[in-house]
Amino acid sequence: MEPFVSSFQNKIDKKGRVSVPAAFRTILDRDVQADGVHQVFCYPAIEAPAVECGGVPLLSKIYQLLEDLPPYSEERDVLSTALFGGSLQLKIDSDGRIIIPDEMREHANLTDYVTFVGMGDKFRIWSPELFASYMAEAREKAIEHRKLFGMKYDRK
Repeated sequence: MEPFVSSFQNKIDKKGRVSVPAAFRTILDRDVQADGVHQVFCYPAIEAPAVECGGVPLLSKIYQLLEDLPPYSEERDVLSTALFGGSLQLKIDSDGRIIIPDEMREHANLTDYVTFVGMGDKFRIWSPELFASYMAEAREKAIEHRKLFGMKYDRK
């Protein structure tokens, strides 16, 4: 599986239309439906003010995660509700755009521009300002946890 990498900033219009970066569409196109429909699976991120997106591999990982939890357990019900209850399959039009629904735009505070951020098996759509803050915090945490990654880092 080719990973979603890098970040891209695109304009979002008043109707919620935004172009999915070509590099991301190329990966998503590997999962085109039998009827030729190009789409992306999206849901409000659980722990961040962002929209989480991906293709069939992301769905497979979520299913596997849920299957590993006890059937009918509260943990499984809560997680499946959070991930699938607010999720949508967004169609990618012939111009490479999706329409992000109002409730997802509100969750992620998406207004004039959005930042697409690759995360390997998935990507997130952020407001540029919130992503900049999150990225700064993520870098700090990565530095704090560098021993877990087997890295040496000198802050000179």
